[in-house]
Amino acid sequence: MNKIVLSTKNLNLYYGDFHALKDVNFNVFKNCITALIGPSGCGKSTLLRCFNRMNDLIDEVKITGEIYVNEKNLEEIDIIELRKKVGMVFQRPNPFPFSVYDNMVYGLKIHGMNNRKDNMRIVEKCLRSVGLWDDLKDRMSMSALDLSEEMKQRLCIARLLTVEPEIILLDEPCSALDPIATLRIEELMIELKQNYTILIVTHNMQQAARVSDWTGFMLLGELVEFGETSQIFTSPKDERTEGYITGRFG
Repeated sequence: MNKIVLSTKNLNLYYGDFHALKDVNFNVFKNCITALIGPSGCGKSTLLRCFNRMNDLIDEVKITGEIYVNEKNLEEIDIIELRKKVGMVFQRPNPFPFSVYDNMVYGLKIHGMNNRKDNMRIVEKCLRSVGLWDDLKDRMSMSALDLSEEMKQRLCIARLLTVEPEIILLDEPCSALDPIATLRIEELMIELKQNYTILIVTHNMQQAARVSDWTGFMLLGELVEFGETSQIFTSPKDERTEGYITGRFG
């Protein structure tokens, strides 16, 4: 059986009086891609952001229940260490307004790694892993803001990899990309799962069906159904899941 690397037990989250997550019990397995699907506003991104404590930045958030990273309670993990271990890529590519090289070494410098030779080796390895090295090896000093949208998103993933996370959270990572760029990012995800665990929020059901091993369907803050992707898409157990997948609502 696959090792569980992220999990929640009876997780509830409130934004003020609004009950955004309702008794969520959820597992993410090592070296797998897990997708969260469901209509807008159903709690997918809120659940995703629980795992690296991004919700802590929002006023009036109250969380009950338990969250575990590698069987360790989230509350016991230093937040810097947590965000190194559990990295996040956002909906819109967000490179810093620096050179490609400075983007890539940003995380290394934060964690006290300032050896240029070592850093260059790490930069090359991470850019190779996202298929950007050949394109960018002679353009390290160019502004990252001048890259195409797809290359920006790849750069953001590569930047994450420099600090050797175990888990990658992807929040709608292809929503700003065209169909061809989307397929390339999907291929990249499938390659990366050999070495990383990936949790992706997507509004694109076809994307979830193409890339994920496990899928969770969320509705109105509840995790309605969770299982292997093939089962969720071909024989869902809950009629609400079936209604969403067949397009009757959402």
